[in-house]
Amino acid sequence: MLAVGMTLRQLPGFAFRSASDYESEMAKIHDRYDPAFGAEIVAILERLGAFQVFTSVWFSAALAILVVSIVACTLDRLPRLWRQVSVVRVVQPEPFYDPRLPDRATLDRLAPSAVVGALGRGGFHVRRVEAGGASHVFGERHRWTKLATLLTHTGLVLFILAAAVTSRLGHEVGLLVAEGESVTVQPIGTSDLLSVKNLGFEAPGLETGQASDFTTDLAVYRGGEEIARKTVRVNDPLSVAGWTFHENGFGPAPLVVVSDASGRTLWDGPVPMTDQAAGLPYAQLSVPGRDVGLELLLEKQDDGTAILVALPFRVTGTNADGSPRVQELFPLAIAAGETKTNPSIDFAVGLRGVSQHVIVIAKQDPGQGIVWLAFLFLIAGLVISFYLPRRRVWARVADDGSTALVWSSDRYVDAEREFGSLLDDLVARRSTT
Repeated sequence: MLAVGMTLRQLPGFAFRSASDYESEMAKIHDRYDPAFGAEIVAILERLGAFQVFTSVWFSAALAILVVSIVACTLDRLPRLWRQVSVVRVVQPEPFYDPRLPDRATLDRLAPSAVVGALGRGGFHVRRVEAGGASHVFGERHRWTKLATLLTHTGLVLFILAAAVTSRLGHEVGLLVAEGESVTVQPIGTSDLLSVKNLGFEAPGLETGQASDFTTDLAVYRGGEEIARKTVRVNDPLSVAGWTFHENGFGPAPLVVVSDASGRTLWDGPVPMTDQAAGLPYAQLSVPGRDVGLELLLEKQDDGTAILVALPFRVTGTNADGSPRVQELFPLAIAAGETKTNPSIDFAVGLRGVSQHVIVIAKQDPGQGIVWLAFLFLIAGLVISFYLPRRRVWARVADDGSTALVWSSDRYVDAEREFGSLLDDLVARRSTT
């Protein structure tokens, strides 16, 4: 399911705010996948939740099964792990020291104190027991590190829990904020309603066609009072009131004025252009109080002058295939500072200039704290497991000084080097008599 979610384009969080947002985003998905799979297959994938994998019932059920699996596996291993670290047999039977087995060695002319001293210098915690006419010495380093796997598994469970919390309780909203304009973050009527305002946009090099950077002076308001302000970049968001505001992109926003024959203003404001047509910025505008819409295309002349091409249109019915029947009217080409009309419409369209809009992704992620906690657990478990592996040494020293040794360690240890170093230390301290 992760593979499907990362391969197929997913519906953004804001697509579920309204039916129109959902239809608009699904139309983009149909445009992308219908030529490859066909409209019917895409419709089936939509019903199966393939375009909203990470919030689907199937994905949530899979996460729940995975959590149960990890917990059951951990509980099943826990008694054995506990026995491995809590129960230590210092005295081992004779076959345990068989030199034909790996990581075994025998030495002579050694005193028990020499073995205890060598292990102590190597950082081992040492125990000594007298039994069966011999001294049994046991040394151990990092005894409890085997339990670090519990930290790792806890981190995995917390990551999945964070995903569930975020998918069910988190919110993500895409905001188009034109320069100087404000938009609300939550639906109107929400208590403690937040809004953001684009106080200024800068994109050095944009006039040459290749911006080297882009920043937005962004302010956040609650109940009309400013609670935060910051110049945000793509990788430097603004966080306040449980929300994080990421700058995601930008584009042109022509300042359009529409007025009727008497001069009364029908529309006055920026029109963010988020689409393209023929490689040029494109948007549609519904004229208030009229059954006419405007298709807007922004062109740039060789001298840098912006020209707004406005194509009025009217929907007159529905075609046999269900698509709208559109009547196109006479187009207008408007330069900055101009206002134009034509006989096919009863209003005038003017262009005051061209500003910029920014795309801001507002995220409320209640699972973020759990993610950091999961990260700490996971990293702690891995660091302990890899950098503090367990080492154990058993030695049986007979009365005549003959000594049998056994080395045991985790697979991350260079046993040949460390056991060899210990043997070299013991050889250097053998008795000369």
